[in-house]
Amino acid sequence: MAGNSFGKLFKITTFGESHGVAIGVIIDGCPAGLTIDLEFIQSELDKRKPGQSKITTQRKESDTVQILSGTFDGKSTGTPISLLIPNEDQRSKDYGHNVDVYRPSHADYTYDAKYGIRDHRGGGRSSARETAARVASGAIAKLLLKEFGVEIFAHVTSVGTIVAPNLESNDVSALLEKREENIVRCADPATANQMIDFIDSVRKDGDTVGGKVGCIIKNCPVGLGEPVFDKLHADLGKAMLSINAVHGFEYGSGFAGSEMRGSEHNDIFLAGDKPKTLTNFSGGIQGGIANGMDINFTVAFKPVATIMHNQQTINSAGEAAEIKGKGRHDPCVVPRAVIIVEAMAALVLADHLLRQRSNRL
Repeated sequence: MAGNSFGKLFKITTFGESHGVAIGVIIDGCPAGLTIDLEFIQSELDKRKPGQSKITTQRKESDTVQILSGTFDGKSTGTPISLLIPNEDQRSKDYGHNVDVYRPSHADYTYDAKYGIRDHRGGGRSSARETAARVASGAIAKLLLKEFGVEIFAHVTSVGTIVAPNLESNDVSALLEKREENIVRCADPATANQMIDFIDSVRKDGDTVGGKVGCIIKNCPVGLGEPVFDKLHADLGKAMLSINAVHGFEYGSGFAGSEMRGSEHNDIFLAGDKPKTLTNFSGGIQGGIANGMDINFTVAFKPVATIMHNQQTINSAGEAAEIKGKGRHDPCVVPRAVIIVEAMAALVLADHLLRQRSNRL
């Protein structure tokens, strides 16, 4: 199966299925000499792992990561880094009802049509379980970016129609602390409580709901991004849209910018030693290249497709059928998706950082 690798210089290849023995990732291109903090990698995985709270899937996975290669004495060696995460709590019997039946809005039909074979157990390779490998590799990308002072912060900005106010603080550490104080991972405590109650009520109804994750990248070096096709925002968009359940991506002013005039939307430069702009409708990226301002974007997630209601569908023979969701599923993916958004942003920036260092003498 092609399409399992991401990045040019800092490149990852993920492997494994939802109900297989393990999932994992191979990182190629990580520079030698980087301190590989295993505790930090595990702490990032702990933010994504299932079974965290009443508003996430109750599948129990410790997501304990093992480093198989590419490090020595706690440092990267410049050779491929291999990370393995065993699967511990598979319940394949939960999926016996859909061996020949296509679940609505899942990848069941499309995988079957493409490959002529599919793993019906939790979606196999199409399962969001694969994103644990992205988080593990994204943690190493974050360690690399930390060497250059780059900070990435994401949090839940909306669930259904409940929307958090815009953040006022520029202190990423303080925002991270606020975010981790609640199970929905929203940095605004009052809105977080509303979101939690709403998600729990949706769960009790046997239904699901979507939401949005906002992300801010601070201290991004000026110049990251490659014309013409590898623009920084284009690669960020591809990275986010590759995450399961993502249906939308916008950066800077986003779609609202289409309603403005140029006289309103232009970011006016301010004089000084380090060029800055009065506004940031560009979202920190101009001409596909980082301009030194904060990079900000929003990622929209659809409702989880598995619901605990009877739904009309078809089987592999094209005959009418009925299906009801079983197994353990998130009523809303955004609380666990926050760290995945950060990981994919880190992978993009790490790759472009290495590419930029080769652009000129």
